[in-house]
Amino acid sequence: MGGPVEELIQIALADGDPDGAVRWQAIAVLQERGDLETFTLARRLCAGNTTAERVLGVDILGELGRDRPFADKTLPILRYLAASELDPRVLYSVLIAFGHLRDARALPSVIELASHPEHSVRYGAAYALPNVMGNPPDPAGLTALRLLASDPDDDVADWATLGMSLVGHLGSSSSEGAGPRPL
Repeated sequence: MGGPVEELIQIALADGDPDGAVRWQAIAVLQERGDLETFTLARRLCAGNTTAERVLGVDILGELGRDRPFADKTLPILRYLAASELDPRVLYSVLIAFGHLRDARALPSVIELASHPEHSVRYGAAYALPNVMGNPPDPAGLTALRLLASDPDDDVADWATLGMSLVGHLGSSSSEGAGPRPL
């Protein structure tokens, strides 16, 4: 799958399934490009009128480029969405993107969303926290992760418990590859 950025975006938007194979294949090609054109269009999607556009923009930005060349420009966009967005699907994608970016500057946003009423958002926070807490882990991040480990939603609690075990190993190894990518 190749083609102009706009065509790939339209292909991804046409797949109504947020976990759809066609959608994620288009996203993977866009992320691999890692260029300014893709970043610019993804950034515009983050301000889109529809939830699907905003989720797509975030999903692209979360892993744009092999060495994350736009991380410094992406983090403010994601932090803005974390503070202003109301749709849980967008917030979930923002948290997964924070986890992929592995940048401690996202920690305050992740902690704030860790107590969100929607379980999918808390799940995203449980995924992101071990990846953004730093080494040694930030105490406030650890507290949030511990609270999520006792979440009434089993998936949230399980992911947070896994995160606690991963954080326990941060002192002896890198946090790279800390867990599978939730879909």
